[in-house]
Amino acid sequence: MDLGQHWNTAYTARAEDALTWFEDTPAQSLALVRQYLPKAGTLLDVGGGASRLADHALGCGAGAVTVLDLSRTALQITRQRLADAPVTLVAANICNWSPDRAYDLWHDRAVFHFLTEPADQQRYLQTLNRALRPGGVAIIATFDLTGPDTCSNLPVQRYAPETLAKRMAELAPGLLTPLQSLRHAHRTPKGNMQDFQFSVFRKSADMV
Repeated sequence: MDLGQHWNTAYTARAEDALTWFEDTPAQSLALVRQYLPKAGTLLDVGGGASRLADHALGCGAGAVTVLDLSRTALQITRQRLADAPVTLVAANICNWSPDRAYDLWHDRAVFHFLTEPADQQRYLQTLNRALRPGGVAIIATFDLTGPDTCSNLPVQRYAPETLAKRMAELAPGLLTPLQSLRHAHRTPKGNMQDFQFSVFRKSADMV
């Protein structure tokens, strides 16, 4: 399957504000970004697509924001909305992307849970290690154990905070230390509820 085309189709099939993952204000993500992003720090929004997180992060003092997504269509929506803002847009698969800088904060709302194969999960963490500075923070949100088992007709792997932390330790021992976790219920545009877990990790200062 061409995943880029899959997500392009998802963004063209319905209005942006009708997509199940749409948030006019990404309140939970933004609260964690405000908590963990250093003043004038750099943020990488993995799978950010057309999300408003970049807008709000810049508004609360982010020095620079990079939004990475498989969908060029989603990124074009962001470009039109933030035409003059210091936002870098990258159309790429996180599993094989080579970053050209190190970021202070990694944010992923619902990318990792699409990676159901161990090899892809391993590549994801290899990219995270390259993209996140030593001592940097990663926010990784997935569907909770009580959340959906598919999204946009693709299977997902659901996690509790404890099972996600265990999986990270299995895949990359010593890379990430859990800092915080919380549960969040996302209301879709149709009013349905989707259960998420948000886990926050610190990258080891010894990992480069």
